[in-house]
Amino acid sequence: MRLLFLLLLSALTALRASAADDLFKPVRSVDLRAPSVPLITSDPYFSIWSPYDKLTDGNTEHWTADEHPIMGAIRVDGKTYRFMGKDRQVYEAILPMTDDEAWEGRFLMDRAPEENWYELDYNDGHWNIGKAAFGTSENKRIKTKWSKENSDIWVRREFVMDSLDEDVPLLLKYSHDDVTEIYLNGNLLVSTGNTWRNDVWKELSVAEKQMLRKGKNVIAVHCHNTVHGAYLDFGLYRKGDSVCRFDNEAHQKSVDVLPTQTYYTFECGPVELDLVFTAPLLMDDLDLISTPINYISYRVRSLDKKQHDVQVYFETSPLLAVHEVSQPVKSEAFAKNGMDYLRAGTVDQAYTARKGDIVRIDWGHVYLASAKGIGKKTALGTYYGLKRSFLDEGTISPEFYSLESTGQQTMPVMAYTDNLGKVDVDGKSGFLMLGYDDVYALEYFYKRRQAYWKHDGRVDIFTAFERAYADYASRMERCRAFDLELMNEAEKAGGKEYAELLALVYRQTIAAHKLFTDDDGNVLFFSKENNSNGCVNTVDITYPSAPLFLVYNPELLKGMMRSIFYYSESGRWKKPYPTHDLGTYPIANGVVYGGDMPIEEAGNMVILATAISLRENNAAFAAQHWQTLTTWTNYLAEYGLDPENQVCTDDFAGHWAHNVNLSVKAIVAIAGYAEMARMLGYDSVADEFGQKARDMATEWEKMAFDGDHYRLAFDKPGTWSQKYNMVWDKVFGWNLFPAKVAETEMKFYHGKMNAYGLPLDSRETYSKNDWIMWTACLGTQDDFLKFVHTVYKYADETSSRVPLSDWYDTKSAKMMNFKARSVVGGFYMKLLMERLNLKK
Repeated sequence: MRLLFLLLLSALTALRASAADDLFKPVRSVDLRAPSVPLITSDPYFSIWSPYDKLTDGNTEHWTADEHPIMGAIRVDGKTYRFMGKDRQVYEAILPMTDDEAWEGRFLMDRAPEENWYELDYNDGHWNIGKAAFGTSENKRIKTKWSKENSDIWVRREFVMDSLDEDVPLLLKYSHDDVTEIYLNGNLLVSTGNTWRNDVWKELSVAEKQMLRKGKNVIAVHCHNTVHGAYLDFGLYRKGDSVCRFDNEAHQKSVDVLPTQTYYTFECGPVELDLVFTAPLLMDDLDLISTPINYISYRVRSLDKKQHDVQVYFETSPLLAVHEVSQPVKSEAFAKNGMDYLRAGTVDQAYTARKGDIVRIDWGHVYLASAKGIGKKTALGTYYGLKRSFLDEGTISPEFYSLESTGQQTMPVMAYTDNLGKVDVDGKSGFLMLGYDDVYALEYFYKRRQAYWKHDGRVDIFTAFERAYADYASRMERCRAFDLELMNEAEKAGGKEYAELLALVYRQTIAAHKLFTDDDGNVLFFSKENNSNGCVNTVDITYPSAPLFLVYNPELLKGMMRSIFYYSESGRWKKPYPTHDLGTYPIANGVVYGGDMPIEEAGNMVILATAISLRENNAAFAAQHWQTLTTWTNYLAEYGLDPENQVCTDDFAGHWAHNVNLSVKAIVAIAGYAEMARMLGYDSVADEFGQKARDMATEWEKMAFDGDHYRLAFDKPGTWSQKYNMVWDKVFGWNLFPAKVAETEMKFYHGKMNAYGLPLDSRETYSKNDWIMWTACLGTQDDFLKFVHTVYKYADETSSRVPLSDWYDTKSAKMMNFKARSVVGGFYMKLLMERLNLKK
């Protein structure tokens, strides 16, 4: 009997070892170099990336580019190797920014200064004197208000250098919103273009340091605010003595980005470390997709067949729970129900109060969690104290159990260690969890809403962590199975490069959303318009992202559309076409965008309602909103063929009247309305609007034809544009437009292709990769592969190291602006088309 028991135990151990082996090997190898690697992805606030080829090249970041650091190290036979992040550098302020201390400067904002305003010897005695920072009042560091849209501020800050040492590194640090130029003694150092960022560090080159003078110097800055928030702060620092503890880097052997998981492998002296970041964003499980908990798994194996003494170390920071590093933070360590927790959050806890685009959450709490176990420890401690303990002894001990701190210098770290003991070729493994409890997620029509996973307060974060721990093995297997299925299906549909692109954008698309319910229990799934204006649930963001959700769970697409229907049907929005948005994230109380998009948003909503109906083989969802869809379709029928001068989703390109591609959208939407009417048994309505769409398509072809292609605008010969909206005609198999239209366009497009893709239209060399992927579907399989290759090449080679930008220059591969947006879910259009074709 004992022998049988031992044999059974041996078999179970072998089975677990085999499962563990599988867990740390990617289901498919990936060649694509991600511009930024997804690590922790849950929602627009809990979103951490590595914008480097090697995980050791720099600290991990929130998608906004502010540091959200996670550090990792491994100690092997007493020698420590850093495999993730970098130690914080010590800086000494020459000119401190307002997070260190207040400062004054001279400024103008009511009129432009003289041409030489940035020169060292310019006389600024007639300028105003004001305290920094400068900008809109919602930022607590603002002391001089500057908030007018489309306005400018000029600031001069004089200082004295007693000595100059060319060997000491100097760094400019600045925060800006929006377009900014920074001069040192009359020489341009920085020109940001139209973007906004906080706490940017720029190390001065040798030539730039030589611009400094012994004695008087001046930094002069011009900042132009386009819309919404304004902000300006800057300073100068010298690099202090290094206190770096984890100097020795592990050798990174590989990185593979799969849809729900990212895999790294490192060589750390005589052992190999496998590291897996898992975001279980499985769309068939709404509880799982909305639960803000990710896994970090690790496995260590001997490379030389000898045993080695091994400990692993991870740490993160309360920076994950603040918008500004100067915000007071409370950090705690405690145990509950067999789990150890480290928690941090702001003292103020201003739920859903901070809104905007390039912002981080500053309410709720970040958690590092682990089940109690032999060798496992968690601790709060000082930044260098815990590192020194691990470096010297391979362990950590709490330096405190609760701490309130302000500023980075006093902010603690939240650390975890696992003493794996003797490790051989079979290896040992473990995992920890990172999570974020936002308490309240959004405000929806003047009522704060909790995230879906909370089920109106019936589930708390501790229950969620306990479930995540208990279900670890099954969730990991589910993620692996899903990743393999997606990659195989995508490769069959569009090739290996297509599959790798879909893997790259999967987490980015989902994590730009938040899932919750309304008072009636209806699912709502709101996007944040990342890095383009911060709007919440923008209709023309929903539209391009829709293919991903149509493929895997149309209920989530309904969750984006329900509130738009409600806004019109409640009487809050009275126009005969949909709103553009519902507010600025996370406040969804009504539209904030400055201009309507009548044809754009009406076409989007009707087309997506059609897509849901055809995907589900019934028009039940459309039937719930039939009167509203009818109002919008009537508007399209009256005004859609030849649109007036109005904004469309590509508003950054400027808007022209008589937009040919916008007209396509209206025509397809009207045909979609007819299709839904047919499904609902309204045959006469279907006949009427079906004929209307066909008549409009015939007229469109005559009006748009320009010899060897079709125009950008009906009244502008010699122009051209991508007709990406026509893809739905092919997806739905309607043949509204003769086959020769797409054939003519595709032939023409090949002559306009640049190295990194097809330009959006004849006006500029930039493009949108979501639209390129739609346009690619209009052609043959060979056409599709050629188009996909240019988008793949862009992602693989761009110097813009951000969560994939959808708007970029097709010649330089540099992003124009947008990043981390959900619109890249549009890459799944080919997969959607294949799915729908299989049903026919």
